Amino acid sequence: MNGTSYLNNQFLIAMPTLGDPNFFHTVTYICQHNEHGALGIVINRPAEMKLGEIFKQMKIEATHAESNDLPVYAGGPVQPERGFVIHSPGASWDSTLVVSDAIALTTSRDILEALATGRGPDKALVALGYAGWRRRAAGERNQAECLAEHPLRPAHPVRLAAQSTLECGRRTAGHRHQPADRPGRPWLVPIHC
Repeated sequence: MNGTSYLNNQFLIAMPTLGDPNFFHTVTYICQHNEHGALGIVINRPAEMKLGEIFKQMKIEATHAESNDLPVYAGGPVQPERGFVIHSPGASWDSTLVVSDAIALTTSRDILEALATGRGPDKALVALGYAGWRRRAAGERNQAECLAEHPLRPAHPVRLAAQSTLECGRRTAGHRHQPADRPGRPWLVPIHC
């Protein structure tokens, strides 16, 4: 792939026919894609936990009650014990990848500590795990390149008051298999939702 065909800052939308249970009916935000591989976060698969549970596990004192109730997403099958925060830019964190002018990805503890006390970014989506694809041998395509044949949408940060990322992902991909009874606090959604 040449530099113009990398998928950074794009939504990768799984086709309804994709049978892989890790990506069935998912919307994955591609944070990094280059000659070495790709890293993305699934943004429409809520985990069965809230951020307050992560604070407890990490022994972070939470003084900001709203943060305890933020949903946590299952970001992908790779390193599901590792946390990733997709967020609006602003403060400086220990380990941040700037994806675009409006979106960054941080993996360091300091951002969670800031969220726990109400000093975190204005907009954040917390996920456990990621979707990753590595470069293949010469002549082979990696999974991200194969998945690039699926629908792509440019990513734009948008605040939606009454629509969950789960519902938006279903609408974007044109399928309606999951109930929309698990709303989140979305802000990162495919552009035409």
